Amino acid sequence: MVGVFLLPLPSAHIPEDGGDENLMRVMLDYGRSGMAVDVPDDRLVGPLAVREVSPLEDPSAAVAIALERPIGAPPLRELAAGRHDACIVVCDITRPVPNKVLLGPIFDVVHGAGIPRERVLILVATGMHRPSTPAEKIEMLGQEIAATYRVEDHHGTRMDEHTLVGTTPRNIPAWIDSRYVRAGLKITTGLIEPHLMAGYSGGRKLICPGIAALETVKLWHGPALLENPRANYGILEGNPVHEENTRIGRLAGCDFIVNVTLDSQRRVTSVVAGDMEQAFLHGVHFIEGICKAQVAQPVDSVVTDCGGYPLDTTFYQAIKGMVNCLSILKEGGTIIAASSLTEGLGNPEFESLFRDNPSIEVFMERILGEHYFVKDQWQVEELARVRRHSRVKMVAEGVASEVLAHCFVEPARDINSALADSLAEYGPDARVAVIPKGPYVLPVLAG
Repeated sequence: MVGVFLLPLPSAHIPEDGGDENLMRVMLDYGRSGMAVDVPDDRLVGPLAVREVSPLEDPSAAVAIALERPIGAPPLRELAAGRHDACIVVCDITRPVPNKVLLGPIFDVVHGAGIPRERVLILVATGMHRPSTPAEKIEMLGQEIAATYRVEDHHGTRMDEHTLVGTTPRNIPAWIDSRYVRAGLKITTGLIEPHLMAGYSGGRKLICPGIAALETVKLWHGPALLENPRANYGILEGNPVHEENTRIGRLAGCDFIVNVTLDSQRRVTSVVAGDMEQAFLHGVHFIEGICKAQVAQPVDSVVTDCGGYPLDTTFYQAIKGMVNCLSILKEGGTIIAASSLTEGLGNPEFESLFRDNPSIEVFMERILGEHYFVKDQWQVEELARVRRHSRVKMVAEGVASEVLAHCFVEPARDINSALADSLAEYGPDARVAVIPKGPYVLPVLAG
């Protein structure tokens, strides 16, 4: 395996001295600027962070080497030879993938094999997210690529833009974006990191849910799979969510993947390329040795974030920063989460779930029935998993407190007062874990 990278956020999770010598100041990732929390030294567990590894000195060169020496597949230049056109799938703005680093070497090989620029489609794997704005396409890809290549969004709710490529053993129909299905050469890119349902992102996930139709995603993200305890962060073996989107990826076909891992400053730490499954598993093996942070005993409270911009712009995405800490939090404990929510709650369907369901209990009863379905309900189901275990206090500037109060969380005025209240509630022996870069860290109990 060749080494990979991440885009930098300001002073992510490096602790520094607070004004009180008995406090430690920790920077959370919050929006584009960060947020400081002051934690009493004698109560602090952490800060919990990914293990630091040296970033690659020349990520683009590492990508070029990986394309020529892939895992479980012929070199990309051999696969591209004789193909008429190509579809390259990239993540949308919610993932900090260094697309410019990946795409340059890929273009060199694809064009060198005889596929001209006008027959290359960059397909943005929006999944069920909103389409990308022109400004976001420039931010994701760079001005030159966005201006000179055909860049199009996936539209998961437009069934006429999808082709049925088969059905999985769990009877999930695999409806995949027709532009990808028709392509002569199929390449996906992406980022491997812990994922709250599929175990780890990357690999097969660019296909499902990235370019799958709602008719596929609503079953893949349905309660029959998500209520399985193996459908969780850091788990692949026995995880039905991972098993099913791997099968859907096989049905759709994928000639070649190029995935990276990133460090705490969003610099590339490794690159894997080649077969959709084999290269992905090599990347997982690399990142799982870095992202796990051990805690000796369960804690009373957790202070965390949702990874800052671009992930923390909506409440939909912010839920990811809450789920991974359940393994170290005592039953009945409190999560204090900071997310900017500058774009509000999320899609209109997601917002409607809070208007139409007065409680977690009502929501769960409905989704476990036979006839209830609303797009994006799977993320509220993940929030329900959190709320059945713990309280959630949320600090967010982008959503009014009265709105957040109807989202099954408790609005908090600021991070330090929320922490002080929580420590007072649990008593003088209360312990609090702080997890900057929340979704990228996998806390685990020792042993």
